[in-house]
Amino acid sequence: MNRQEVNQLLAQGIYEGKPIQGILEETNISWVILSRSHAFKIKKEIKLSFLDYSTLDLRKKFCEKELELNRRFSSIYLSVGPIIYHNGRFTIGGEVGEIVDYAVCMKRMREDKRLDVLLTQGKVDPLRISLLAKQVAKFHQSAQIIEYEYNQEQAKELFNDLNSVQNVVLQEFGNDFSEVIPGLISFSNNFLKKHVRRFVERSRLGFIRDLHGDLHSGNIFLYKNPVIFDCIEFQDAFRQIDILYEIAFLCMDLEFFDRKDLSDLFLDTYGSILTCFPKEEDKGIFLYFKCLRANVRAKVFLLNSKFEPDEGKKVQELAKGKKYLDLALRYQKELNLLNG
Repeated sequence: MNRQEVNQLLAQGIYEGKPIQGILEETNISWVILSRSHAFKIKKEIKLSFLDYSTLDLRKKFCEKELELNRRFSSIYLSVGPIIYHNGRFTIGGEVGEIVDYAVCMKRMREDKRLDVLLTQGKVDPLRISLLAKQVAKFHQSAQIIEYEYNQEQAKELFNDLNSVQNVVLQEFGNDFSEVIPGLISFSNNFLKKHVRRFVERSRLGFIRDLHGDLHSGNIFLYKNPVIFDCIEFQDAFRQIDILYEIAFLCMDLEFFDRKDLSDLFLDTYGSILTCFPKEEDKGIFLYFKCLRANVRAKVFLLNSKFEPDEGKKVQELAKGKKYLDLALRYQKELNLLNG
């Protein structure tokens, strides 16, 4: 579907015999229609280096995969519905007419329960973080172990792609930041070289598992029983990762919101169920993973700023990118202290 068709679906579409009506949210790869009681996620007809939604069959395949994978975490995922066009009107889940696309159909959650919103408002209940940590740890315990041969060159490339925003950093933050990204890249290359044996060992000991892949505060609702959603379905490699890399994302994100106390609480509770650091060396690897997660988030926001036409939104993207970059530098310093 194109934007015009999605807008028509929003304005006049039908689901289970009722008008959909609601609001539309957009990401780089999908549209999400939020009706009063449901959410409908529609994948854009695009092909990128890391995903391919370019055909109807592929979009159906990845909708079904998204449903299957996310049901491991949550009951809010209901079905994959065909989007039918008939007599000038779109219907999700209809039977008569032309199938023009597919939608992942979910129960709608309250936005004010989303963890990033609660963090911004300073309303996070530590008890819910403990429950979340237990939920994640128990899922990790039973998650499928992935046979994976550690590749140091791929690990270097992942971190070093931060260099793609060097021009943005120089242009927006000035010469004082000229050595920040080269310094981080040099640090990462040295760390990976020094700890290559342990990375290989962790992959052979079963720490690489089929997880969520995108476990940050925007993908969690803090109800009485926390709700995790929107895991990565489009690229297995992004989801089949070290358990420390998974929890490093959420812990880093909590620290981005200046809640190191909640990050420590999550880690301690998780560790009471599933051993995080069987070797002392793993504490450094966890810090490195937090640095890597901050690196990736910095890159995303800085690249967004480069193409953002709205000046106000551009300033917001730059501010977030800089804060994540500062966080990556902080982890680098902590690792340098840890290693003496």
